[in-house]
Amino acid sequence: MKVILDTERTYLREFLLKDAEAFYSLNLDPEVIRYTGDAPFSSIAEAEAFIKAYDQYETNGYGRWAVCLKDTDAFIGFCGLKYHPDEALTEVGFRFYRKYWNQGFATETAKACIEFGFNEFELPAIYAHADRENLGSIRVLEKCGLSFVKPIEYDGQLANLYCLKREDHETN
Repeated sequence: MKVILDTERTYLREFLLKDAEAFYSLNLDPEVIRYTGDAPFSSIAEAEAFIKAYDQYETNGYGRWAVCLKDTDAFIGFCGLKYHPDEALTEVGFRFYRKYWNQGFATETAKACIEFGFNEFELPAIYAHADRENLGSIRVLEKCGLSFVKPIEYDGQLANLYCLKREDHETN
């Protein structure tokens, strides 16, 4: 198991094949994927295939990581960085089981991922997008220091683009 980051209450690690059932369950909740534009996995086997094909760690050195509770090792969601080659930018993103919403896990882990991106990869900026109606995610992004850039369309949905530049992060 490769642990990437530690936060106060969690650790972030690369996805493992054993995460397939939890990943499948996470994406089955229509509220969890409401603003993502993603369809749920059709089966645990499809989630396994996704994990097997996930090559972002090798391709970019980073990706989305499983978020696990330190005290129980329970998989509670994912958070991490994603490189978008068409736009040549890296975004931070997260998704958690609903029972872990409003407990600060998204903010805690997203902040750690942002620090990691700036410190380990010297990224010039970290971006994020959020559906315009997803007020919870927008609040998380703002707590992490990202600022509204402009309205965009992302995966066919109306969204807002946010950004935190390295130099702005270093001065805070």
